[in-house]
Amino acid sequence: MRDRRGEEARQRKQHKEFRIAEPGLQSDERARLRELLEKLAAVLPAADNASPLSESDLAEAATALWRARRKLAGVEDRTARQAGRFLSASQDALDAAGVLVQDHDRIPFGSGMALEVLLFQDEPDLDVERVVETVRPSIYLTGRRIQMGQVIVGRPAARGNGETDA
Repeated sequence: MRDRRGEEARQRKQHKEFRIAEPGLQSDERARLRELLEKLAAVLPAADNASPLSESDLAEAATALWRARRKLAGVEDRTARQAGRFLSASQDALDAAGVLVQDHDRIPFGSGMALEVLLFQDEPDLDVERVVETVRPSIYLTGRRIQMGQVIVGRPAARGNGETDA
Protein backbone atom coordinates (compact mmCIF):
# COMPACT_ATOMS: atom_id res chain seq x y z
CA MET A 1 0.00 0.00 0.00
CA ARG A 2 1.14 3.51 -0.74
CA ASP A 3 2.04 5.92 1.98
CA ARG A 4 -1.01 8.01 2.79
CA ARG A 5 1.03 11.17 3.41
CA GLY A 6 2.56 10.86 -0.07
CA GLU A 7 -0.88 10.63 -1.64
CA GLU A 8 -2.08 13.71 0.26
CA ALA A 9 1.01 15.68 -0.80
CA ARG A 10 0.47 14.69 -4.42
CA GLN A 11 -3.12 15.92 -4.25
CA ARG A 12 -2.05 19.25 -2.73
CA LYS A 13 0.20 19.91 -5.73
CA GLN A 14 -2.92 20.30 -7.87
CA HIS A 15 -5.33 23.20 -7.88
CA LYS A 16 -8.24 22.67 -5.56
CA GLU A 17 -10.65 22.18 -8.49
CA PHE A 18 -8.56 19.25 -9.82
CA ARG A 19 -8.07 17.36 -6.59
CA ILE A 20 -9.59 13.91 -6.33
CA ALA A 21 -11.70 13.36 -3.26
CA GLU A 22 -10.85 10.39 -1.05
CA PRO A 23 -13.28 7.53 -1.61
CA GLY A 24 -16.04 7.48 0.95
CA LEU A 25 -15.70 3.82 1.85
CA GLN A 26 -16.54 2.59 5.31
CA SER A 27 -14.21 0.18 7.11
CA ASP A 28 -16.40 -2.86 6.34
CA GLU A 29 -16.52 -1.88 2.64
CA ARG A 30 -12.72 -1.55 2.57
CA ALA A 31 -12.36 -4.98 4.19
CA ARG A 32 -14.71 -6.48 1.60
CA LEU A 33 -12.73 -4.81 -1.21
CA ARG A 34 -9.44 -6.20 0.18
CA GLU A 35 -11.01 -9.67 0.39
CA LEU A 36 -12.17 -9.51 -3.24
CA LEU A 37 -8.75 -8.31 -4.39
CA GLU A 38 -7.07 -11.21 -2.58
CA LYS A 39 -9.43 -13.69 -4.25
CA LEU A 40 -8.73 -12.12 -7.63
CA ALA A 41 -4.98 -12.27 -7.05
CA ALA A 42 -5.26 -15.96 -6.14
CA VAL A 43 -7.12 -16.77 -9.38
CA LEU A 44 -4.97 -14.77 -11.82
CA PRO A 45 -1.67 -16.63 -11.36
CA ALA A 46 -3.47 -19.96 -11.84
CA ALA A 47 -4.74 -18.80 -15.22
CA ASP A 48 -1.24 -17.64 -16.23
CA ASN A 49 0.24 -21.09 -15.51
CA ALA A 50 -2.07 -22.81 -18.00
CA SER A 51 -0.20 -23.85 -21.11
CA PRO A 52 -1.40 -21.97 -24.17
CA LEU A 53 -2.81 -23.96 -27.07
CA SER A 54 -0.60 -23.55 -30.12
CA GLU A 55 -2.15 -22.60 -33.45
CA SER A 56 -0.69 -25.69 -35.12
CA ASP A 57 -2.33 -27.94 -32.49
CA LEU A 58 -5.63 -26.14 -33.00
CA ALA A 59 -5.36 -26.48 -36.79
CA GLU A 60 -4.54 -30.19 -36.47
CA ALA A 61 -7.55 -30.80 -34.23
CA ALA A 62 -9.88 -28.84 -36.54
CA THR A 63 -8.56 -30.80 -39.55
CA ALA A 64 -9.16 -34.13 -37.80
CA LEU A 65 -12.71 -33.03 -36.97
CA TRP A 66 -13.27 -31.98 -40.59
CA ARG A 67 -12.03 -35.37 -41.88
CA ALA A 68 -14.23 -37.29 -39.44
CA ARG A 69 -17.32 -35.29 -40.49
CA ARG A 70 -16.59 -35.98 -44.16
CA LYS A 71 -16.24 -39.71 -43.55
CA LEU A 72 -19.59 -39.85 -41.75
CA ALA A 73 -21.44 -37.58 -44.22
CA GLY A 74 -22.96 -40.33 -46.38
CA VAL A 75 -23.42 -43.04 -43.76
CA GLU A 76 -27.00 -43.76 -42.65
CA ASP A 77 -26.12 -45.97 -39.66
CA ARG A 78 -27.66 -44.98 -36.31
CA THR A 79 -24.28 -44.92 -34.59
CA ALA A 80 -22.80 -42.82 -37.39
CA ARG A 81 -25.65 -40.29 -37.10
CA GLN A 82 -25.07 -40.04 -33.36
CA ALA A 83 -21.33 -39.56 -33.88
CA GLY A 84 -22.16 -36.95 -36.52
CA ARG A 85 -24.20 -35.00 -33.98
CA PHE A 86 -21.26 -35.02 -31.54
CA LEU A 87 -18.94 -33.86 -34.30
CA SER A 88 -21.38 -31.10 -35.25
CA ALA A 89 -21.50 -29.94 -31.63
CA SER A 90 -17.70 -29.88 -31.58
CA GLN A 91 -17.69 -27.84 -34.79
CA ASP A 92 -20.21 -25.42 -33.27
CA ALA A 93 -17.90 -24.95 -30.28
CA LEU A 94 -14.98 -24.21 -32.60
CA ASP A 95 -17.14 -21.75 -34.55
CA ALA A 96 -18.06 -19.97 -31.31
CA ALA A 97 -14.35 -19.75 -30.45
CA GLY A 98 -13.62 -18.03 -33.78
CA VAL A 99 -12.21 -21.03 -35.65
CA LEU A 100 -13.36 -21.28 -39.28
CA VAL A 101 -12.75 -24.46 -41.27
CA GLN A 102 -13.00 -23.78 -45.01
CA ASP A 103 -13.58 -26.64 -47.43
CA HIS A 104 -12.70 -25.77 -51.05
CA ASP A 105 -14.48 -28.55 -52.97
CA ARG A 106 -16.03 -27.52 -56.31
CA ILE A 107 -15.00 -23.86 -56.19
CA PRO A 108 -13.43 -22.30 -59.29
CA PHE A 109 -9.66 -22.14 -58.98
CA GLY A 110 -7.53 -19.09 -59.74
CA SER A 111 -3.75 -18.96 -59.72
CA GLY A 112 -3.74 -16.17 -57.10
CA MET A 113 -5.63 -18.15 -54.49
CA ALA A 114 -3.92 -18.87 -51.17
CA LEU A 115 -4.05 -22.63 -51.64
CA GLU A 116 -1.37 -25.27 -51.96
CA VAL A 117 -2.07 -27.25 -55.13
CA LEU A 118 -0.89 -30.83 -54.78
CA LEU A 119 -1.93 -31.96 -58.24
CA PHE A 120 -3.44 -30.69 -61.48
CA GLN A 121 -5.46 -33.35 -63.26
CA ASP A 122 -7.37 -33.34 -66.53
CA GLU A 123 -11.14 -33.55 -66.14
CA PRO A 124 -13.07 -33.87 -69.43
CA ASP A 125 -16.38 -32.56 -68.02
CA LEU A 126 -14.93 -29.25 -66.71
CA ASP A 127 -14.93 -25.99 -68.64
CA VAL A 128 -12.79 -24.03 -66.11
CA GLU A 129 -10.19 -24.97 -63.54
CA ARG A 130 -11.98 -26.12 -60.40
CA VAL A 131 -11.02 -27.68 -57.08
CA VAL A 132 -12.08 -31.32 -57.35
CA GLU A 133 -10.88 -32.42 -53.92
CA THR A 134 -9.82 -30.73 -50.70
CA VAL A 135 -7.05 -32.77 -49.09
CA ARG A 136 -6.62 -30.42 -46.13
CA PRO A 137 -8.93 -27.46 -45.38
CA SER A 138 -7.87 -23.88 -44.75
CA ILE A 139 -8.21 -22.99 -41.07
CA TYR A 140 -8.76 -19.43 -39.82
CA LEU A 141 -8.60 -18.22 -36.23
CA THR A 142 -10.51 -14.96 -35.75
CA GLY A 143 -10.03 -14.12 -39.41
CA ARG A 144 -6.31 -14.92 -39.58
CA ARG A 145 -5.21 -18.00 -41.52
CA ILE A 146 -3.36 -20.54 -39.37
CA GLN A 147 -3.36 -23.37 -41.93
CA MET A 148 -3.20 -23.18 -45.72
CA GLY A 149 -5.51 -25.55 -47.56
CA GLN A 150 -4.20 -28.31 -49.81
CA VAL A 151 -6.23 -29.15 -52.91
CA ILE A 152 -6.35 -31.14 -56.12
CA VAL A 153 -7.37 -29.00 -59.08
CA GLY A 154 -9.15 -30.31 -62.14
CA ARG A 155 -8.59 -28.54 -65.43
CA PRO A 156 -10.43 -28.89 -68.72
CA ALA A 157 -9.00 -31.75 -70.70
CA ALA A 158 -7.45 -30.88 -74.07
CA ARG A 159 -9.49 -31.93 -77.10
CA GLY A 160 -8.35 -35.20 -78.64
CA ASN A 161 -8.02 -33.73 -82.14
CA GLY A 162 -6.10 -30.64 -81.04
CA GLU A 163 -9.05 -28.24 -81.54
CA THR A 164 -10.10 -25.77 -78.88
CA ASP A 165 -13.27 -23.74 -78.51
CA ALA A 166 -13.08 -20.25 -79.95
